[in-house]
Amino acid sequence: MRNPAFEAGRLTSRFSPYVIRVVAICYILSLLAPAPPRVYPEPPQSVLTMHPLVCAHTRLTDEVEDWKVQQTLQLVREMGATTIVELFPWAYIEGQRDAFDWHHPDRIIEMAHNEGLQVIARLGIVPAWARPDPNKQPTTLNYLAPNYYEAYGEFVAAFAARYRGKVDRIIPWNEPNLTFEWGDRQVTPEEYVQFLKIVYQAAHAANPDVIILGGALAPTLEPEDSPVAMNDLAFLRRVLQAGGGASMDALAIHTYGFTAPMDDPPSPDKLNFRRFELLIDVMKTFGAEKMPIYITESSWNDHPRWTNAVTPGQRVEYTLEALRYVEAEWPDVRNLCFWYFRAPTLTRSYPDYFAFVTPEFRLKPIYEAVQAYARGWKTEVP
Repeated sequence: MRNPAFEAGRLTSRFSPYVIRVVAICYILSLLAPAPPRVYPEPPQSVLTMHPLVCAHTRLTDEVEDWKVQQTLQLVREMGATTIVELFPWAYIEGQRDAFDWHHPDRIIEMAHNEGLQVIARLGIVPAWARPDPNKQPTTLNYLAPNYYEAYGEFVAAFAARYRGKVDRIIPWNEPNLTFEWGDRQVTPEEYVQFLKIVYQAAHAANPDVIILGGALAPTLEPEDSPVAMNDLAFLRRVLQAGGGASMDALAIHTYGFTAPMDDPPSPDKLNFRRFELLIDVMKTFGAEKMPIYITESSWNDHPRWTNAVTPGQRVEYTLEALRYVEAEWPDVRNLCFWYFRAPTLTRSYPDYFAFVTPEFRLKPIYEAVQAYARGWKTEVP
């Protein structure tokens, strides 16, 4: 009678030398693999540009390797952009209450500063300790109950104090007129004003020079009673009616071209690039026409099959027209920031076609066109 255990032992002893050899070979090959490129600090750089309006929305949040962060920021500078917008997640920095880990923002801000780039910081993503117990109430990473507004304000204050002189423009939250961005809670402009007031006071107490950018609203035609979003014009109007203008130093605007050309005129029932003018009209109605404007998200997409995309040639044409138009007609707009510069990985869907640079650092035609414009180079591009 055959003993299965005995047979298994014979097989193990027979193949163990081969297993050892395979493991040894794998180990040796791992030693031979090239190390990641080292990051050597450059001498401080300056941005060479003819058009300081140009700004890039970077996505360095989940970029692990320092050399990729550095190369991304170098390419932003070489494109002629003066400014970046970057998300700094609250959850990454204050993973435990009152215990801060500043490594992530320190490295990005220091590298950006060394490249001569200005930074607009977007602060969001709620840590687990500031959200309900998931076993009792499942929530998203954007969920922030009113009883934690003070905690978020303290975080913004700590950020503003730490980076005073290097990061003096902060966007608290993002697109609060979208239910998803508001933590799957009912969107209410009046509650956003309460939130903004707490943040504004805390930030200015920590850094009197800080510029708080309110708004950053998503362009949408949803009605005021929609369960998924609120029309951005209606939302801003109610924010100002509730006194929200006193708790912002500037207005952040998101405006996308979708399939319309740059010169498509604005209308309350249309989503196009020039919709930002309607938001400025709302500001004027409430006597805030002198408030600085930052377009912190804008772009056209050139995916070959997405219904909201244009061709690569149209994207270049519309983008350059937008830069010329804003610079000539809207001097109160301080930056036009394009979504987005580069992401660490591909989604293999339409979002990849917003990028100016691929994850492998291949420059797209839109990069080269904006670079030629910003640097004042002669070009055949329209």
